[in-house]
Amino acid sequence: MSLTPQITFRSMESQPRLEEAVLKETARLERFFDRMTSCRVMIQGPKRQQRNLYHVRIDIGVPKERLVVDHHPSLHGTLQDLEAPRKSKQTDLERSHRDAVRAIHDAFGEMRRRLQDYVRRMRGLTKQHEPSIRAKVAKLLPEAGYGFLETPEGREIYFHRNSVLDGGFENLRIGSDVHFVEEPGEHGPQASTVNLVHPKKQARAAAEPRVAQTARPVRRKSG
Repeated sequence: MSLTPQITFRSMESQPRLEEAVLKETARLERFFDRMTSCRVMIQGPKRQQRNLYHVRIDIGVPKERLVVDHHPSLHGTLQDLEAPRKSKQTDLERSHRDAVRAIHDAFGEMRRRLQDYVRRMRGLTKQHEPSIRAKVAKLLPEAGYGFLETPEGREIYFHRNSVLDGGFENLRIGSDVHFVEEPGEHGPQASTVNLVHPKKQARAAAEPRVAQTARPVRRKSG
């Protein structure tokens, strides 16, 4: 995980178990969208009259925007816990941890939905307002999940697998024709979106060399 979240506890002491839960949820978000620039998470302990109701706030920076989730659990999910008799301090502690982890999970689930909406919105705006450029795939590193495009002018443009529309990264090969939209990146120009030209045709073409390689027998020269 390249993005380390800033975690703050309020009205409670910091707890390694909750910090671990935040790190895991942040890593899941980053696998879905790896262009987050910041992540701040605030976990507030429950008030006396609202035992086991944790408040979780997530603030994430993305290109050109900030996404915020302010998660306040309702009493419905914890009513049974409130009415149950106390068995021991240990069971109360376990229940408290369980409810806090659940609140973190629910808050990050909502943030994932916000990120999905953001990605769809950005792609829609890109299609409507930004001109696309024709290019070819010049370099491809499938295991690392990125590659480089070459424009007709000979410029090299970085792109990530998440920028390829409709999950088309697996169908790319060297020489594939694409349209892309350029944006400035930290290390130079990069493609915000990449769209294959004739994706079905290129998918078949990408598979042909692999089929031919497995079907062709190996001939050895005799001594």
